[in-house]
Amino acid sequence: MPVLSCNNLTKSYIVDTVIEDISFTVEDGDKIGVLGLNGSGKTTLFNILAGDIHQDKGEIFIQKDLVLGYLRQHVKIDSQNTIYEECLMVFEHLIGMEKNLRNLEEEIAELGVEGDSDRLASLMNRYANLTEEFQEKNGYGFKSEIRGTLIGLGFTVEDFDKEVNILSGGQKSRLSLAKLLLEKPDLLLLDEPTNHLDIDAIGWLEKFLKDYKGAVLIISHDRYFLDNVVNRIFYLENKTIKVYNTNYSRFMEQRKKDLEVLKRQYEGQQKEIKRQEEIIARFMNYGDSRYINQAQSRQRLLDKMKLIDKPMNSKKTRLRFEPKIKSGRDVLSVDNIKKAFDDFVLLEDISFDIYRGERVGLIGPNGIGKTTLFKIVLGEVGYDEGDITLGRNVITGYFDQEMGNLNLDKTVIDEIWDEYPKLNYYEIRTILSQFMFVGDDIFREVSDLSGGEKGRLSLLKLMLSNANFLLMDEPTNHLDIDSKEVLEDAILNYEGTLFVISHDRYFLNRVTDKILELTPEGLKEYLGNYDYYLEKKNESLYEEDEEDTKTKTQIKLERKKEKELIQKERERKRQIKKLEEEITRTEKSIEEIDSLLYDPDIYEDHERIVELSQKRQELQDELDDLYEKWISLIN
Repeated sequence: MPVLSCNNLTKSYIVDTVIEDISFTVEDGDKIGVLGLNGSGKTTLFNILAGDIHQDKGEIFIQKDLVLGYLRQHVKIDSQNTIYEECLMVFEHLIGMEKNLRNLEEEIAELGVEGDSDRLASLMNRYANLTEEFQEKNGYGFKSEIRGTLIGLGFTVEDFDKEVNILSGGQKSRLSLAKLLLEKPDLLLLDEPTNHLDIDAIGWLEKFLKDYKGAVLIISHDRYFLDNVVNRIFYLENKTIKVYNTNYSRFMEQRKKDLEVLKRQYEGQQKEIKRQEEIIARFMNYGDSRYINQAQSRQRLLDKMKLIDKPMNSKKTRLRFEPKIKSGRDVLSVDNIKKAFDDFVLLEDISFDIYRGERVGLIGPNGIGKTTLFKIVLGEVGYDEGDITLGRNVITGYFDQEMGNLNLDKTVIDEIWDEYPKLNYYEIRTILSQFMFVGDDIFREVSDLSGGEKGRLSLLKLMLSNANFLLMDEPTNHLDIDSKEVLEDAILNYEGTLFVISHDRYFLNRVTDKILELTPEGLKEYLGNYDYYLEKKNESLYEEDEEDTKTKTQIKLERKKEKELIQKERERKRQIKKLEEEITRTEKSIEEIDSLLYDPDIYEDHERIVELSQKRQELQDELDDLYEKWISLIN
């Protein structure tokens, strides 16, 4: 059953028309992804539906008594309540109902003593009806519901007593989302609901929305989230809307086909228009009234022709990260790192290795220490225990999610030119245009750029650095879907090594081949992409359920065996590392002898030749032996 229907909606700002004659229907239970490029009118549409602004033309039909809830992208909350108290406000009607029940209980007790049976019967009837209504509205469970929703969205029990006014912007956004979900409106409008949520919280929200009985419209750049939640796509483009009754992945496949068809239709129409214009011009030049009449007739038909809009340019920006030099096989070795702030231990016993060509994703809840670990690797933050080793010829490049590498007082062109003065003006403009900085955009101050524009500028600086080991902290934040795909393609073609922090699961799934999960218990390694990580994670949860049926002795023995295996694995890695260092030294010695043997002058000294040849053979035998040991350890 339709809960909302729009017919021929149009909205303009002065001379710019944002949406024009768009029509659609939302059915009860629909989960709809609202997509389109930045500026295509998504938020404008939401503001019209929410009644914040009025359409210039068109009609909106809303189901009677429909309750609509709207989560805006930028939230402002000013309250002296605690987080928990703020959520209790959603259930003021139930709290009032509960007080009425307590009052009725007292009256019933008093009347029981007085013996007024008629009034007592009336009160008992009221009490029974109110109790039934209270139960139906989850009066006995709303406090548990608040607790579950807050924890699901990433708050801890300790956070419940924090005053709202001291919260960060991200925490306030999560609180606004929690309140909206607790209200359970018939139609939810969610503008970027996964911003400020970690992976676990996004997973919780996905399950909540899939089970949600009402209709939901979602603006989001989180493609994995869209795939898991929505069953329809509304795509806004060229001021109009196109509806796809499918999920995100299949929408993208169909969209590519539609663009090809539209492109052929547009090109065919343009050819026909050009042909008709040439005929009209030729007939007009003849000067004969018969030809002029024919020309005018053709012109009238041409004027009435419904023109096909030019398809959006499907040619995307192409990023290319090119390492200056090739690094050694071992790129990064982290061994038993510990980092504490006073008495608070943030990281402890953190060990892992990254090898040349790997694309490694680092995941974990907010506040677990992911960014701190990056800064330790980069040498920007010290550590208390352990060892960190960067490999031979490793050149690092860092993308900071706060984009602190940008000078806000500079113009866009100076930000690049000052860093790379050897580039000429033409080269700078060409590079900037590839990142969608064209015309006067290059003379804008960095401080005036949007989050997405700053992200593109930071990526450009990283691309020009020629690093062979990229460390990227939330690189897809602020990027639209097309820009994310451009970045993913660049990473897949990158010949260096990648270490990336991200909550973007679609991005992780597409580009990574190893996942490191940072947890309060330490660090776990998964040799695959994000889907592989989920598969193994679910297997381990199943194994934990099985552990509940085991005796404490069995569990202790298994954990002892597991620790021994971990220790053996660490020892194996240390031996491999030691062997590789010996192999490198031996190969270098052989190269030195070979360079001497290549010298023609040495052949006059026969004893020296014999001595060097024997030494080379000894080193070669030693090298063969080292390789045999190395092969046995890595297999």
